Amino acid sequence: MAGEKSGEKKLKSLFTAEQIQQRVRQIASEIDQQYAGRSVHLVCVLKGACIFLADILRHLRLETSVDFICVWSYEQGATSSGEVRITKDLDHSIAGRDVILVEDIVDTGLTLNYLCQLLLRRNPQSLRVATLLDKPSRRIQPVKLDYVGFEIPDHFVVGYGLDYQQRYRNLPDICLLPDAEESERV
Repeated sequence: MAGEKSGEKKLKSLFTAEQIQQRVRQIASEIDQQYAGRSVHLVCVLKGACIFLADILRHLRLETSVDFICVWSYEQGATSSGEVRITKDLDHSIAGRDVILVEDIVDTGLTLNYLCQLLLRRNPQSLRVATLLDKPSRRIQPVKLDYVGFEIPDHFVVGYGLDYQQRYRNLPDICLLPDAEESERV
């Protein structure tokens, strides 16, 4: 990749910035059609989904409000701990609102199921899920995804908000990070 520093892992683009933007526009159009004449409240899962959320917002034509929730389910690297902790909760009530949970990637389904159960207990009018990436080969718990950017194979990816040890979030493409899983097992 351009600007790669000496000693950094070689990254291979899986989806270009142009492909991502085209798909984000399509998702925003689907949301506009399904919620025509209504307002929608987007709940962004921090930190990874913030860029996806920002781009969806730019393309929505609906009346839209936003809130943020932050959860942690990963240890230091590429492997989920299986335990979900809320590190930042919502600032506003979602009772009676049409809510779309905006996620960066869904793999095992554990975090998403936890979040959906948590949000449903808060009595939204409706709850749907938009995810940039879906990795169904890693699914442990079944999940319902209403808007999916791309389905990906079982590889660790970075860029466009997704990170590895807090690095690579700023990449415009979604890239494969070679050996991320293997380096965690050493």
